[in-house]
Amino acid sequence: MGTALSRTVDLSTNEYILRFIGNETITPNDPFWNRFLAFNISLPKTSEDQLALDTKVEPFCQQLLSNNLKTGNVGCLIQVFLSRASELLAATNTDDNIFSWQTFNALFIIRCVVKYFTDVITEEQFVEHIECYPSNISRLETFVGSLIGIVVDVPLKDFTYAVHLESVTCLLVLLSIHLHSQKKADQCNIYRLIMRGRHAIHAPLLVKSLLFNYIEQQKAPPVYGTNSGNQSIVYGLATGFWSMITFNRKSNESVDNTQNNFADVPLATASLSLILVLTNHCTAQVNPYRQSLFTCVNSEDNSPIAPTKASTLCKINYSNLYVTLCKKANQDSTTLLLYLLLHRNISFRNYVLNKTGCEELIIPILKTLYHAPNCDSHHIYMSLIILLILSEDDTFNKSIHSTKLKGVTWYVERSLPEISLGGLLVLVVIRTVQYNMLKMRDKYLHTNCLAALANMSGQFRDLHPYVSQRLVSLFETLARRYRKISQQLDTEKPNEVTVNVTTESEEDILVLEEVLRMLLEIFNSCLVHQLVNNPNLVYTLLYKKHIFEPFKNNPTFQDIVQNIEIVIEYFSDQLSIKSQEHEVDFHEVLVVIQEGAKRWPKEKLTKFPDLKFKYVEEEQPEEFFIPYVWSLVNNHSLLQWGTDGQLLNAVC
Repeated sequence: MGTALSRTVDLSTNEYILRFIGNETITPNDPFWNRFLAFNISLPKTSEDQLALDTKVEPFCQQLLSNNLKTGNVGCLIQVFLSRASELLAATNTDDNIFSWQTFNALFIIRCVVKYFTDVITEEQFVEHIECYPSNISRLETFVGSLIGIVVDVPLKDFTYAVHLESVTCLLVLLSIHLHSQKKADQCNIYRLIMRGRHAIHAPLLVKSLLFNYIEQQKAPPVYGTNSGNQSIVYGLATGFWSMITFNRKSNESVDNTQNNFADVPLATASLSLILVLTNHCTAQVNPYRQSLFTCVNSEDNSPIAPTKASTLCKINYSNLYVTLCKKANQDSTTLLLYLLLHRNISFRNYVLNKTGCEELIIPILKTLYHAPNCDSHHIYMSLIILLILSEDDTFNKSIHSTKLKGVTWYVERSLPEISLGGLLVLVVIRTVQYNMLKMRDKYLHTNCLAALANMSGQFRDLHPYVSQRLVSLFETLARRYRKISQQLDTEKPNEVTVNVTTESEEDILVLEEVLRMLLEIFNSCLVHQLVNNPNLVYTLLYKKHIFEPFKNNPTFQDIVQNIEIVIEYFSDQLSIKSQEHEVDFHEVLVVIQEGAKRWPKEKLTKFPDLKFKYVEEEQPEEFFIPYVWSLVNNHSLLQWGTDGQLLNAVC
C-alpha cells in the first residue's frame, strides 16, 4: 500500500538545485537554465503521490524562501519561463515538443515554489519575492498574462497537454492566496490584477477556452509532462539531475472517484475548478469572467449580434456543452456550473428548456437527491435549486409528464416498470422532504422542495398510483406529527413559565404548519387545473379522506381544506350511487372517478392565486459560494488548498 518512487533521487546533493536555492543570483541569460530545466517528470496521479512530492521539495523551498529576496532567482526563473512561453507560442504549428517540454518544466517548478510561498507568507511578501529581481515590467502581471495566453492561444495537443494543465493549475494556486488572507478577495492584489488588470480584456477568450477544455473531457496522454520525442536533442541533459521521477501506485490500492476523475481528465477537472473560482469571487464588482459565462452564446445560433457586442461575447457550442453537462451531472462541480448557467445565462436556460427529452439531464440530478445520505448537503441543495429553476417554466412542467421511463432500477423502494419522468421527480422530491424533516431539518431545503412541487402541481398529469400514495402519505405522516406536538404543547401550557425564547417544539409546529399548508396548496392546485387528468390522486384522497378532518376547523388550513372537501364529497356521492347497484372494486372506482371528472363543476371551488415560486439568490451569496467552491477545488485536485477552517473562512 502507499506510494512508491520508481527511482529515488537524492535532490539534496544536486548541484543545479543547490545553486538555484542558494545565495547566488542566476541571471535569466545564464546557460544554467538550459540544464536546470532539462528533466522528465511523470506528474503525480493521486493526492498521496502529490504529498510525497511536496514532502520531497519542501526543504528546498524553505531555503529558497530564505535566500530569494537577496538573489531574486524566483523572478529570474519567471523571466526564463516568459521567454520559453513566447517560443512555444511561436512554434505551435510544428510537432517539435522541445519548447513545450521546457516551458512545462519551468512552470512546474514555479508552481511548486508559488504553492509553498502562498502557504507560508502573506500576499504582500509573496509579491515582493516575485518582483525583487529588477525589471521594467510588473513581473506578476506579465506572468499571469502569459498563463492566460497559453490557455487561450496554444493549441491543445498531446505534447502541449501538460503545459496547459500546469498553466490552469498555476492560476488556481495564485488565486488560492485568498485562503490565507483575512482580506476580502477584491482587496487581494492577485484578484485586482486578474479582475481589473490589463489582461482582463481576454476574459471571454479564457472562459471560452476553459469551457472547451471541460466540454472535451480530453484524457491525459499516456505520459504527459515528459519529453517523449526528439530524444536526440535532449539526450543526456537530464542525466544527473532530477532524472525520471515517476510515481507508481500499487496495483491493489483503490482510488476514490474524484481522484479517478482527475487522473483520467485532469485538464477538464482543473479547468472547471478555475471557472468556478473566477466566477464566484468579486461578485459585488464588475467581474469580467462572471459576465463572460453569463452572456456566452450558442456558436450554432446564427442570430445577428450587435457589432459592439460581437467582439466581447464568449461563443460556445451549446449542444456539446449540454452533452457534457448531462454526462457529468452527478458530479458536484458540474452541478454548480449548471446552476450558474441556468440561473444567470438566459440564452442557455432557454436552450435547455426548449430541448426535447430532458431525462438525460434530470435523471442524474434525481439520483443525487435519491442518494442524499451519501452526498454533501451543498450538492443536495444545488440540485434542488436547479429543479426549482426549471420548474418555473410551464413547458418544462408539461414535458416531464409526457416523458415515459421504463425500468427505473435505482429506485428500490418500489418496482416501477413504467413511470413518467414527472412522476419520478415527484417521488424523489417527496423522499428528500422526508429525509430532510427527519435528519437534516434544514428549513431552506424543504422550502425549495415544496416550491418546486408547487410550481409543477398545475401541470401534474396521469400521476402514477404510487406517486399519488406517496404524496398523500407525506401529508398524513406530517399531520400526525403536527397533532402530536400540538397536544404536547397544550398539555404543557398550564404549567409553563413564560419565556422570551421560542421552544424547539414551537419552532417545529411553525415549520410543520408551513409544510402542511404548502402540501394542501399543491393538492388544491392539481385539483383545480388537472383534476380530470389525475384519477389516481382523486382515488387516494377519497381513500385517505379521514386525514383531512382535523384540519377543517383549523384557521391555518380551513380555507384550503374546504376545496379538497368539496372534491371528496362530490366523488363520494358519485361512488355512493354506484355502490347501491353493487359492490365496486378498485378499477370500477377509477371508472366512476373518470366519468365523474367529465361532469365536474369547476366553479364549485374557491379560486386561489396560481402557485408560482421563483428562486432568488440570497443576499451576499459569496458567504455560501466561496467556501463551497474551494471545498470543490480541494476535493477535485491533488493539491491541498487549505484546512477546513481556511475553506470556511474564505468568504467575500
